[in-house]
Amino acid sequence: MRAACRRLLTALQWPRARLCCQQCPLSTASNGSPPQVAVIGSGPAGFYTAQALLKGHPSLQVDLYEKLPIPFGLVRFGVAPDHPEVKNCINSFTQTAHNERFHFMGHVEVGKDVSVAELQQAYTAVVLCNGSSNDRRLGIPGEDLPNVLSARSFVGWYNGLPEDKDLVVDLDCDTAVVLGHGNVALDVTRMLLTPIDLLAKTDISQHALEVLSTSNIRKVVVVGRRGPLQVSFTIKELREMINLPRCRTVVRKEDVEDIKDKLDSLPRPRRRLSHLLYTAGAEPPQNYRDAWAEATHEWELRFLRSPVEVIQRSNSAQMEGVRFTVNRLEGTDFAKQKAVPTDEEEEIPCGLVLRSIGYEGVPIDDSVPFDAARGVVPNQNGRVTGRPGLYCSGWIGQGPIFVILGTMNDSFATAKVVLHDIVEGRAINKNAGGREQILPMLQQRGVKPVRFHQWEKVDKVETVLGAERGKPREKITSLQEMLQIAWSPV
Repeated sequence: MRAACRRLLTALQWPRARLCCQQCPLSTASNGSPPQVAVIGSGPAGFYTAQALLKGHPSLQVDLYEKLPIPFGLVRFGVAPDHPEVKNCINSFTQTAHNERFHFMGHVEVGKDVSVAELQQAYTAVVLCNGSSNDRRLGIPGEDLPNVLSARSFVGWYNGLPEDKDLVVDLDCDTAVVLGHGNVALDVTRMLLTPIDLLAKTDISQHALEVLSTSNIRKVVVVGRRGPLQVSFTIKELREMINLPRCRTVVRKEDVEDIKDKLDSLPRPRRRLSHLLYTAGAEPPQNYRDAWAEATHEWELRFLRSPVEVIQRSNSAQMEGVRFTVNRLEGTDFAKQKAVPTDEEEEIPCGLVLRSIGYEGVPIDDSVPFDAARGVVPNQNGRVTGRPGLYCSGWIGQGPIFVILGTMNDSFATAKVVLHDIVEGRAINKNAGGREQILPMLQQRGVKPVRFHQWEKVDKVETVLGAERGKPREKITSLQEMLQIAWSPV
């Protein structure tokens, strides 16, 4: 144990700690029992935080709380079905879950079934990793018309998120408009335009596959408020769209022709992305032109447009298009240029609108500080402002500004802070009883947690159902069915 202590204390830059095992500051809490940490949320932030805590302390125990009966959060419900490689982190998460010092507490909603204050009374430290579950709204007329949907809900719909499985998606139109220039915007565009025979081999939910198989959409216009140098999607996502089978890419030459002279001054990632945008619009190679000539579908990137109204069809509750203000950019630094509206307007006819303009967190509990303007829990290096022993990592602390790799780094950093505070005695709850203190409360409230081995029963059933359809898995979308399988005696 001395070697493990030395590694952690070196990483924490705490050289003055005594390393004798009898007085080791990492071995137990002040009451003689190992530190107990509650992690809220089982997505990437939750699991990466748990991994770092378990690896960094020889006896610390982690209880991971999740409101759904099943783990993995946005890895399961947010990653596009045709990106299975991104879900490989589930393998390491499963290894973490099999650690004897880790306990999964599924089907327990913190803030409803148990409060954060109650958890703080039962644990040495509590780490909020509950992400950003709300999508931002446009705040324009017509936003609540039928078939104006959030991209977040649409992603949940085709990924089998129980709360979105009954989303009404009408694809009986030829044109869709996607608002936003991020990776999620390109994900939903790709799902609308990918040939159904390719989608059928993924873990896309069957109900979504059936609706998409009857889709009449032939064109998707992806609209952003700023220019081609400010897009938020990555080169990987753009390349996938350009190479999408049976689909033509439309980038107006006049929108990107000025990029060429600026390429050398751009940072390398932005330079590569911008060069591909320029190539697609101004100088498409022959292989692109050959493939696009035979396309039956198309997607178009439109820049410098801000939606001002979803237009309602006369004498109908249906939409007929979106009205945009044409913008111009102000500022010399491309990264900080602002979109300023002009007097010019434009309308794009469509029958489906997906808004993909970002996510925001929601308050988990009235007792937890919350910055409503930013949609995050205010914190300093992961320590929640004004709440000793309470921490946060991932999107709920930083906002939805990074993908899985960034979440991992942020979670590791927060875990390091938690471990430092345990060493210093700043996070110690002398009466920490962990889940053994919480379980009687849950029982009295009629809440029965789902353990990780019980989720693995659901996992096996989904895998078998998927194999019957030639898919990696068929996700169960009924909470009641999940619970029946999880709690079954076999």
